[in-house]
Amino acid sequence: MSKHALFLHHRTKPGARDAVQQVWQKHMQPAIEANEGHEVYVYSFGIGPDTICAFQVYGSAEDANAFLKIPAYLAYELEVAPLLDGPPHVEVLRPQWIKGKSFAQPGPVKL
Repeated sequence: MSKHALFLHHRTKPGARDAVQQVWQKHMQPAIEANEGHEVYVYSFGIGPDTICAFQVYGSAEDANAFLKIPAYLAYELEVAPLLDGPPHVEVLRPQWIKGKSFAQPGPVKL
């Protein structure tokens, strides 16, 4: 079983963090709730006043790529773009262990 995880760090334009959250709640929250491919999703404000972080675990990289093509995600991208100070920093992670998840083989997960 291979998992695909991402850590995203967004920087909003000054004072726009709450507006970004509203756009996220409008488009992304319901889409994520309905998406079987999202196994874990944590939306969080960062340390600074204009930062947002998200941690996501998908069943696979294919699940992650498919989510980027759904209408809700595309609408979110269009609406949120003017509120962000550039694209997010995205780090792709290779989960080695996730509490409550069983991997097919013991030891490090081969992705």
